[in-house]
Order: sequence, then structure tokens, then C-alpha cells
Amino acid sequence: MVFVENEGNTNPHINIALEEYMLRNFSPDNDYLLFYINRPSIIIGSYQNTLEEINYDYVKEHDIRVVRRLSGGGAVYHDLGNLNFSFHTNHDIKSINNFKNFTAPVIKVLNSLGLNAELQGRNDILVDGRKISGTAQFTNGKRMLSHGTLLYNSNLGEVANALHVKMSKIESKGHKSVRSRVANITEFMDNKMPIEEFRKLLLEGLYQDEEPFETYHLTEDEWKGVHQLVEEKYDTWDWNFGRSPKFNIKRVKRFPVGEIDLRIFVEKGHITEFKVYGDFFGKKPIAELEEMMIGLRYEREDLVNRLADVDITDYFGDVPKDEFVELMHGDDES
Repeated sequence: MVFVENEGNTNPHINIALEEYMLRNFSPDNDYLLFYINRPSIIIGSYQNTLEEINYDYVKEHDIRVVRRLSGGGAVYHDLGNLNFSFHTNHDIKSINNFKNFTAPVIKVLNSLGLNAELQGRNDILVDGRKISGTAQFTNGKRMLSHGTLLYNSNLGEVANALHVKMSKIESKGHKSVRSRVANITEFMDNKMPIEEFRKLLLEGLYQDEEPFETYHLTEDEWKGVHQLVEEKYDTWDWNFGRSPKFNIKRVKRFPVGEIDLRIFVEKGHITEFKVYGDFFGKKPIAELEEMMIGLRYEREDLVNRLADVDITDYFGDVPKDEFVELMHGDDES
């Protein structure tokens, strides 16, 4: 395992770009670990509609950065009390959406610090039933990125201020329960310490399960590559917000794997635009599925035929095809 030093950067545009640069350019002969802490920011899931996830006026007024990441899942709030970890490994079909594999060493270290930490649900680490971490993954077919947040001493009040809580989440749990599920790690620690010291203890704990880590510092040329990626992608409105598509049909449903939000524009009976948003995790890029729908008649039979040989679990996880068809073209909107 090679530990990559981010040189203390707290700019989320740089740190998210660094993750992608490592994924696409670092040697497949090694596994890598990256830690980073971001200044106040919202990190948007790859398939989410940014403008519907954030409190835009509040975010703008308080200079909260908004950056879209490569992986799926939901939007998360970062600040200087939030420690983020990122594992980079070779693609392994058995490890896709298997969050237990890469959260296990983190949970082991948290347990050694006296916390009753465990993985629950799709991708959450809980302590005494309260969420202190969310995780996500991305694969390009060759390399995998598995990353997560650790709420150490974050300003949890800003989560509600900066993010819109979807009604589909509120209806099933109630607004109060959504807020109360989240906690900081410091709430469970007898001996509180600065986040930098916690970072050091976490790294030392991870060292114990591996051969001694090598610490790697990027070269000047590599940092130039990261900053070029920031300039061309992660600093751009198109990547972070995207242009909202035209649509005259909106259909939303929450599945066990997450929410799927469809925006379909039908003109003269044919689909001219088809956009999928949500906080689900998939193995294949959702753009492939979106492209399949363009030009079809908006008729149930045509949609069923088009998907006949398509494994939609590649795009959403465990979603039955008939339920997805019903979402696209059912009798009633969900």
C-alpha cells in the first residue's frame, strides 16, 4: 500500500481531481491510500441533479464550494472537521458495491479507539446506531476508487442549511429522524484530539494491517496534470451543475438501492431527451442507458423491447426490470 500525501490541500476541486488523476494515471502495480480534508463544500454524486440537491442561495451566500465526484450515491457536506479516505485498487468484480471489503480496516481502527463501529445498510458506518460515515465507489473497468467520509468534528447544522432533504427520504423516516441519525466521532470519544492527530492515529492503525506503507509525494508534472483536470473539469459549471434537460414527464421512485429520478422529454410521440438522476450505485455509466432510450416511441411495448437484452442491474444495482419499466411508463407517477 502506498500512502499519497495531498500536501495539506483543502480545496475540494483539487482533492476530487486528485482522486481522478490517481485513478487514471497511477501504476496498477500498487494499491494507494489518500486522505484529504476539504473546506466547506458539497460533494455531489455522479448521477444527481445538483440544483435540486442544494440550497443554492445559502450555498452562494456562504461561499460553500459545490463539486461533482465520479462515484454515485448522495450529496454530502464536507468541512474542516470531516476526514475523507480514498482507496485505489485494481478493478475486481467481486468488490464492486461490496463496501465491507474496504471499510473493514477503517472500522477496525475505530473499534481500537473504543468506538462501537459497524457497517450497516448500503454503505454507512454507524457508531451506536448513528451514522458517522458514508461511502461510495467508482470503477473504470481497470481501476477502482472506493472512498468515504468520516464525520470527526463537523458542523452538522450546516448539513441541513446547505442541502435540500428529499421528500422521499422525509416521508419514510420523518425530518427529525434524518437529522438525528448523523453524529460526529468526537461525541463517542473520551479523549478528544485535533483532527490532524486523529488522522495520524487512523493512518498508524491502517499501517498495522499492511507491510510498512510507502509515502508518495506527487512530482511537479503530476501536480500540473491535477491542476489541468481542475481547470478543464472540476472548476466548470457544466461538470458540477450541468444543464437541466427539457422534460415534460418526471417520474421518481425510491428503491432499496436508492432513488431513481427520470426526466423524459417526449416530442411527437418519441423520446428526444432521457435523463436519469439519483443516489444509486451502478457499475456502468448511466449515459449508456440514457442513450438507448433516445428516438424510441414513448410506448410501453417499445421500452420493454429495447431493454429485453439489457441487464439494468449494471446501471442501478438490484432493481427488477419490470419495476423500472413501470417507473418509466406506468399508470400513475410514483
